[in-house]
Amino acid sequence: MANRHFPVRPNLDQLKHQAKDLLRAIRRTDPDATADFTEHHPKSIDPASCRLADAQLVLARSYGLSSWPRLVTACRMTDAIWRGDVEAVRAMVLRDPRLLDEDARGVKGNWGPPMSYAANLGQDAIIEMLRGLGASDLQFAFGRACLQGQIETARRLNVMMGNPRPLDDVLSGPAYTLNVAGTALLLELGARLYDEHGNRLAPVETVLGTDSRKPSAKHRILELYAEYGFQLPDTPTMALHRGRIDLLEEHLRRDPNLLKRTFTHEEIYPPELGCHDEVQATHGTPLAGATLLHMCADYDEIEIARWLLARGMNVDERAAVDAEGFGGHTALFSTVVSQPNFWINHHGRVPEAPFTQLLLEHGADPHVRASLRKELHPGYGIEGMREYRDVTPLMWGEQFQFKKLVNTAAMRLISERGAERA
Repeated sequence: MANRHFPVRPNLDQLKHQAKDLLRAIRRTDPDATADFTEHHPKSIDPASCRLADAQLVLARSYGLSSWPRLVTACRMTDAIWRGDVEAVRAMVLRDPRLLDEDARGVKGNWGPPMSYAANLGQDAIIEMLRGLGASDLQFAFGRACLQGQIETARRLNVMMGNPRPLDDVLSGPAYTLNVAGTALLLELGARLYDEHGNRLAPVETVLGTDSRKPSAKHRILELYAEYGFQLPDTPTMALHRGRIDLLEEHLRRDPNLLKRTFTHEEIYPPELGCHDEVQATHGTPLAGATLLHMCADYDEIEIARWLLARGMNVDERAAVDAEGFGGHTALFSTVVSQPNFWINHHGRVPEAPFTQLLLEHGADPHVRASLRKELHPGYGIEGMREYRDVTPLMWGEQFQFKKLVNTAAMRLISERGAERA
């Protein structure tokens, strides 16, 4: 079983260094290295007699590949596709025709066999060559091109398939990546938003629940669905999801208490649109019982937040408190632990906290306390419900179980206001 993640674009030189490091570690009987060898080497190895070839085999298998030569082939295949080296890819496939159907990375994954892998990158010449050699993953490649916004590549693949109407599940790819161009192309080509019985096909749940936070792209995709005939609910929360301040203005006119209202999880993530429960819906600080301002913080909707505050919303409006005493947090908590922080931290970018700055400038209380609990989406690999009793926004960030959702710049700003630490 693989216990390491093989990169989308593996680097052979780095992997060679990893194998040498693993060899040194096993020779000094490092516990982790010993465990790797026990799990992945077919023989019982004496650390003193371990060779580089043994470490390479163990490393390859720990990444889910069958052998070191297969790992080397995967590195060379993916590198050639990235570089657009048609002849190098052709030579590898002619030498071993099995590579035409196996995933380019040598392990099962979203990027697929060489043709589909090339479609992710818009490498049309490689796609044409592989098609000539008999590659058959046209539909998967088409979906990947749409997901990545490789529009001309997607058009070429659609022609290769005979210009069929897109499959009913293909909209989910660009919905997950919030790719507007891919969504627009699929709708142009006839992708259905309802089936022949009137059942919903539009992946609204994916648009609302993806771990990406790209407000303008989310707005446009939802508007595209509406333009092509999908009926979105007329609610304040959906108006926020759509980025429609004009609709929010109308809701405020009809309901003067809108800025004080809290919304259930089901109002934010409508089950009738296929949305999931609180664990499966990807967000940071709990949104069940939240206000529109809390929603803005988790969805990075800073322009709507400015509109709410300009209309007189209390910056310290609290979320609802449930029967067990959890909740009552302000939007400041939601700027500290939020979904927008994930990709910032994952890619090692310098964190910024304009949302926290906005709330503090409007007088947000850094000393406010609340009790929260959170169970993470299973994709993050941290199981179980965690409880945080009587914490400030700063404590919430310090104690939170998954640091990739924590904004250190937000914590610094709050700390500068004299907030209490744990």
